[in-house]
Amino acid sequence: MGTPADESLLVLSVDIGGSGIKAMVLDESGQPITERQRIETPSYPNPPAVLDVIVELAKGQGDFNRVSVGFPGVVQNGVIKTAVNLNKEWIDYDLAKNLEARLDAPVRVANDADIQGYGAISGQGVELVVTLGTGFGSALFVNGHLVPNLEIAHHPFIKGKTYEQQLGRQAMKKKGKKAWNRHLAQAIKNLEHLFNYDRLYMGGGETKRVKIDLSDNVEIVSNRAGILGGIALWRDRG
Repeated sequence: MGTPADESLLVLSVDIGGSGIKAMVLDESGQPITERQRIETPSYPNPPAVLDVIVELAKGQGDFNRVSVGFPGVVQNGVIKTAVNLNKEWIDYDLAKNLEARLDAPVRVANDADIQGYGAISGQGVELVVTLGTGFGSALFVNGHLVPNLEIAHHPFIKGKTYEQQLGRQAMKKKGKKAWNRHLAQAIKNLEHLFNYDRLYMGGGETKRVKIDLSDNVEIVSNRAGILGGIALWRDRG
């Protein structure tokens, strides 16, 4: 279904996180036209509970005619394939279809790090995005084009553990901020050698814990990017 030529594109952009679910409405240029709202992620974050939160957020956001959703896992054609930090009931769940039925508007879903990237990148060269929150997310862009389904989080990193296991929120709580920062510095070094990126963007709620010196091509970006990037899913106005 297309947006009529005389109807402005208004996108409800939703960011599903392990600790909070956020939403705001963006205009066609990607600028926010409502205030960002946040509700804590349900303690049992299965699909019905999370959809109830999204519907509640939508009620407070006014008019919209499209919906973008950032989800913390692998997404294929609106269907969830991995959901390590939420609930196993998400696996093979058609989030786009089910949310369309609840909100009566077309829905597109992408990995949350991908959307964060769309809200942060310049579109030039090789740009890597990582998110530091409940888990560890990643997205790679080449001249503004997304390399799909990149999932660094579950690759081996240090001492037989993955990036997610060493840099997720639970690792920080268990080993402390000093060790977490030391591992982050090592991760940045590894990723630079692996991808030869021109620029690295770091987002997510735990970036406020970053205490290491960052090189000139590494930038911490606002969490708002995880919502502002939602406009990219509707650039074709489809």
